[in-house]
Amino acid sequence: MQEEIKLLKKIVDESNNIVFFGGAGVSTESGIPDFRSVDGLYNQQYDYPPETILSASFFKSNIKEFYKFYRDKMLISGVKPNQTHHTLAKWEREGKLRAVITQNIDGLHQMAGSKTVLELHGSVHRNFCMKCKKPHDLDIIREMPIPTCECGNLIKPDVVLYEESLNHEMLTQAENYISQADVLIIGGTSLSVYPAAALIHHYSGDNLMLLNLSETPYDATANLIIREKIGHVLGQL
Repeated sequence: MQEEIKLLKKIVDESNNIVFFGGAGVSTESGIPDFRSVDGLYNQQYDYPPETILSASFFKSNIKEFYKFYRDKMLISGVKPNQTHHTLAKWEREGKLRAVITQNIDGLHQMAGSKTVLELHGSVHRNFCMKCKKPHDLDIIREMPIPTCECGNLIKPDVVLYEESLNHEMLTQAENYISQADVLIIGGTSLSVYPAAALIHHYSGDNLMLLNLSETPYDATANLIIREKIGHVLGQL
């Protein structure tokens, strides 16, 4: 085991106040494509750029096209939690991990057994009527070209689209967990998407761990950097 992973293991073993903040790289090992890599979603070709399709204004003006793309590219069938999800859930059961903060919308952390999960960008597993607010599961999203509630109004996925703000209460909770953490592990994220990436500023401890294949804007502030797949790293702890 390389020295960096040995050090991370020592820090994890000695802590009972860990917060994990993760991005798309956590779920790619489950077969969910990321957005910004060379082969990611944003580098594929569609009639409209993905950033445009996944915007609030496009949702309002081109609802059928939105849902066509959403079902095709955002709803991935048959995916299961990977080593990272399972390790984090285990740490929580052991009383070591206080919270998972995620930019992902796939619900894999909960599938693995994690209880305290802050989903900054929402979840594909939650959908609601835009008028009566009735919740709906994924079946209606998959089955109807334009998902419509019994009341006759449009159903919207509970995900944060471009041009929409993150939930203020969720952000505040995330800030509180991070500010009180002894250890902050950040994995599978380029730390380039704001305001989520700015959460790192709320950490004032000396155990900032970055687990990411590529460089991030915050490498200089990290106490430990490991450039390996996060599942491979956590699987050794």
